[in-house]
Amino acid sequence: MTKQEWKTNLRALVVGGAGFVGSHLCRRLLQSGYEEVICVDNLQTGRIANVADLLGSLHFSFFEHDIVNEWPVSGALHEIYHLACPASPVQYQKSPIHTFKTSVLGSIHLLELAKEKGARILFTSTSEVYGDAQVSPQNESYWGNVNPFGVRSCYDEGKRGAETLFHDYHEEYGVDTRIIRIFNTYGPRMSAEDGRVVSNFIVQALRGEPLTIHGDGTQTRSFQYVSDLIEAIVRTMQDGVPHCPINIGNPYEISVNDLAERVLRMTGSRSSIVYKPLPQDDPCRRRPDITLAASVLGGWKPVVGLDEGLSQTIAYFRHLINKAV
Repeated sequence: MTKQEWKTNLRALVVGGAGFVGSHLCRRLLQSGYEEVICVDNLQTGRIANVADLLGSLHFSFFEHDIVNEWPVSGALHEIYHLACPASPVQYQKSPIHTFKTSVLGSIHLLELAKEKGARILFTSTSEVYGDAQVSPQNESYWGNVNPFGVRSCYDEGKRGAETLFHDYHEEYGVDTRIIRIFNTYGPRMSAEDGRVVSNFIVQALRGEPLTIHGDGTQTRSFQYVSDLIEAIVRTMQDGVPHCPINIGNPYEISVNDLAERVLRMTGSRSSIVYKPLPQDDPCRRRPDITLAASVLGGWKPVVGLDEGLSQTIAYFRHLINKAV
């Protein structure tokens, strides 16, 4: 029996499946031969356009629903992917209580569903659980430096609380859990309005607007192309992967100033750069230690370089902007 044939009877639930990462994951699962991929999204930041080409598939179902409320699933269910929750500060700070509920109540509802169905369940946590890290690179044993009472707390502490729930449901009920901590990810199907630095810079450059840098631009980030993340997610759901958190990111570190200059060069833009105050609790350094991921995910490592990934992302936004004109 081939791997493709074996997967034809699998049913997967992808919560947040119409979002940037979720829509890529839905496609990957369908391409792998899943019998059914059930996509659930409240469309707070996800978009129907991200999955529009999948709606005609007999193996794909879309439901508009907020996972803060329970989601019953009839029949067998083998895998659950919890990707719900806005990931950019601009979006998650619009409704901080709902953001926190999405991580915590949403996790409880999905963990209860996994317990009922005997399904394997993955939680997409975040590098934000490390806060404004005082060590670099960050590995999974670092407990973080997080402000529990700030503008980012609804997201940071919500994700930390959800990790606790996933750990405890595994320990107390034997639920087959997986946790990944995602570092900055970019690529096609990002929203132009999500406020993340890569999409901001590209859209501003293509529109001829000044590129906005918060702080002095010396703060660093490590950017991962979306296909590398999807590969890691798929591998994390394989047998034998530990239940502990696993960093998923690209260790290549670059300053925000250097990223801006690279985007200007690659887009051919003549846009200027303007500097604004650094937001509260914005981390100074962000770089993952992916030693554990390489060890337990079959040698996984990022394969898409920054220039290659930016080129693909610039082409995506250029098409969107030209289409809108």
